[in-house]
Amino acid sequence: MNGLTKEQKQRVEELLSRMTLDEKIGQMNQESPSIVGGFDVPFEELIEMMTDGRISKEEFGRIMESAQQDFHEDMIREGGVGSLMVQDPVKVNELQKIAVEESRLGIPLIFGLDVIHGFRSVYPIAIAEAGSFDTDLFERTAGMAAKESRAAGVAWHFAPMVDVARDARWGRVSEGPGEDPFLGSEFARAKVRGLQNDQSSTENYVAACLKHYVGYGAAEAGRDYNTVSMAMHVFYNNYLKPFAAAVDEGAQTVMAAFNDLNGVPCTVNEFLLRKTLKESLGFPGFVVSDANAIRECVVHGIAEDDVDAGIKAAAAGMDMDMGTEIYSKHLKEAVESGKLDISVIDEAVRRILSVKMWLGLFEHPYVSEEAMHRYDTLPKEHTDLALEAAEKSIVLLKNENHVLPLKKDAKIALVGSLADSRTEIIGAWAMSWQEKDCVSIREGMEQTFENVRYFPCGGPEGDISMDEVIAAGDYGDVIVAVLGELDSMSGEASSRTDITIPGRQRELLEMLMHTGKPVVLVLMNGRPLALDWEDQFVPVIVEAWHLGIRMGDAVAHVLSGDKNPEGRLSSTFPKVSGQCPVYYNAMNTGRPGSKSKFTSRYLDIAPGPLYPFGYGLSYTEYAYSELSVTETSADCWVSVKVTNTGDAAGRETVQFYLQDVTGSLVRPVKELKGFRKISLEPGKSENVIFRLPKKDMGFYDNDGRYRLEDGLFRFYVGGSSESCQMAELRIAF
Repeated sequence: MNGLTKEQKQRVEELLSRMTLDEKIGQMNQESPSIVGGFDVPFEELIEMMTDGRISKEEFGRIMESAQQDFHEDMIREGGVGSLMVQDPVKVNELQKIAVEESRLGIPLIFGLDVIHGFRSVYPIAIAEAGSFDTDLFERTAGMAAKESRAAGVAWHFAPMVDVARDARWGRVSEGPGEDPFLGSEFARAKVRGLQNDQSSTENYVAACLKHYVGYGAAEAGRDYNTVSMAMHVFYNNYLKPFAAAVDEGAQTVMAAFNDLNGVPCTVNEFLLRKTLKESLGFPGFVVSDANAIRECVVHGIAEDDVDAGIKAAAAGMDMDMGTEIYSKHLKEAVESGKLDISVIDEAVRRILSVKMWLGLFEHPYVSEEAMHRYDTLPKEHTDLALEAAEKSIVLLKNENHVLPLKKDAKIALVGSLADSRTEIIGAWAMSWQEKDCVSIREGMEQTFENVRYFPCGGPEGDISMDEVIAAGDYGDVIVAVLGELDSMSGEASSRTDITIPGRQRELLEMLMHTGKPVVLVLMNGRPLALDWEDQFVPVIVEAWHLGIRMGDAVAHVLSGDKNPEGRLSSTFPKVSGQCPVYYNAMNTGRPGSKSKFTSRYLDIAPGPLYPFGYGLSYTEYAYSELSVTETSADCWVSVKVTNTGDAAGRETVQFYLQDVTGSLVRPVKELKGFRKISLEPGKSENVIFRLPKKDMGFYDNDGRYRLEDGLFRFYVGGSSESCQMAELRIAF
């Protein structure tokens, strides 16, 4: 189990045999520091009061100044806590000392945290980084985050988030690798390797936690926490795949999703947790609930009360309770009354202890003094990696009349309040960064270009300064407008019905266009935006997402041509919000969308996305030719010639898609099956070869059975999901 040696397994069993029921249940309990004192309402209600505007952020701050944190020291001493969410290494050592030296059995705590896209060295949000199509990069950035967090005592990342997400209205689309199960699976595997595989020292690796298992990205209408209903073939062929890939790669833990799937909340879903994850996929680690999710099963209406919710969750295979204390308060009585079998508890605790053993926490429970200060100043190799990831994640969406790259002596009017922010570049769900490490777009532009003048003009919130718009037009040879979303406009609990550029920013763009100067729109956002108007009227559009601490440098390097953009879209961009959900690997239907009225289309807009999955421009151009497909008894081999036909060196993402033309179930119009990154000098060519094992050409039916069916297959290779060459081959398995 979990890669343990025989001796370690024996140690787990010996420890388990000595534990009381209270101590076992304690291992299944995860706590957060409780905020106590200084106010007359529960802390959770205080947060809600600030969120919904009943008190201001300033009032909240004043209240919190008189508050104290309770770290549950007495519970730890009694063996009543298995995990905590803390990231201060001094406090980690203090609490760990209580667990190891003052509790009866000395079982160490495991400290966990949301480390979604970097710890101190924050790198691009996942939807952006996935667009680099660079698995080596995925692995290296995860490894960097593991080392930094372990130096703070955090040995467990609630990451990677590998939800397949097809609806850009859902705020948490920012946290995952996009809409495609194949790219999501490659992302998941690489992140698990990066987080877990450098076991040369316990200071170099952490336990990954796959989330949110499963189907959370399909929340109805893109509304966070909403219900999820899907056919089982969709579940198996799309949403389960990245989780299955990461389990196969050795992921140590899994976090269950908030949502219900086909009427049963994932938190208490025995089919998902026990039968599919632990039995079918052979997952050896432990499952943790999402925050407060066990108690929310009462609100869902699947459990009568906390007691019922706790019993149902544990029986279904939920090993650890995040934050409700339902297990601590109710599972002992459930076991003693016969409502829950002790074997359920033993299995959960065995899994938890095994992960702690695998992490080396029994031998090395404390953070060393040297490690605590290792990242007081970020090493250059970490900031360089954050820059590399940011550069590779930028997607050039439009470059009319080759406005880009800009000359370094051009007079540039830099517009938009976002351009001067060091904090908005970070993105959702980043918790441990420091502003001193961040480079704003203004700072990056001023370091790269000779003549940059900044004009705030406006942003996602507030009014437009017409005087600054006029001044920007008077100054600049070109206007670079940095517009988009605040980081709070995407991420958890940030669903939007309208995913156009928020506030008065489109109005600002119109004003800038009327100056007569070329406008370069640089987008900062956490989701695909509906950019139909911008695509029609703005000559240059750069998708820069939220790129982390080196965003300013990365954007400047791409705009100047020091870095040729190579990012591609990991999610489809709709023309308008009403198209959502929109994704490339859809079913054809019996009446595919066309100009004809009686087809699968909207009356008020042409079928198809604005920018498809896999799309992205470069400062050079690529031509595809000589596509061929051959087969052996076990494999199909796809070969294509790619030529750089432009004037600049660049890196192309060669994408390979497959269509199963006729099946016993309707199959998607295309499915990504492979990709390659190649570097080409101007005029140079490379033959790119893909190997597709025939065993990977099947699909799952509604009963979860994998099917390989003879028939005609179409092989597509190109620079995006829509720009492809095609070849056909009839296959008999």
